[in-house]
Amino acid sequence: MVKILAVSLLLTLIFEEGFAFLWGLRGRRELTIIALVNLLTNPVVVLAYHTTTDLFGWPPVLVTAVLEAGAVVVEWYFLKACSEQLNRPFLFALLANAFSYGLGFVLF
Repeated sequence: MVKILAVSLLLTLIFEEGFAFLWGLRGRRELTIIALVNLLTNPVVVLAYHTTTDLFGWPPVLVTAVLEAGAVVVEWYFLKACSEQLNRPFLFALLANAFSYGLGFVLF
């Protein structure tokens, strides 16, 4: 499980930092905030996903939708509170998570 958490977090950081760069964010502060919100949300989402699907047998599609929506809301909250450059933090959080999830899904 530790390997799954580590790989997921590493890929999420790479993908979402890359997305932020494409979005036009360049400042160390902004990129650090994005890394920190992903450090907060990714391990929780991955652990909750595996717990609910593997141990409890809940439907993976439903679990993924709920957890990803929760991650978007949490990331939006912190980006709105902390970012000085993002004018549309909800849209950024939504698209960054969709980008990251989509790339991860295609790769694995």
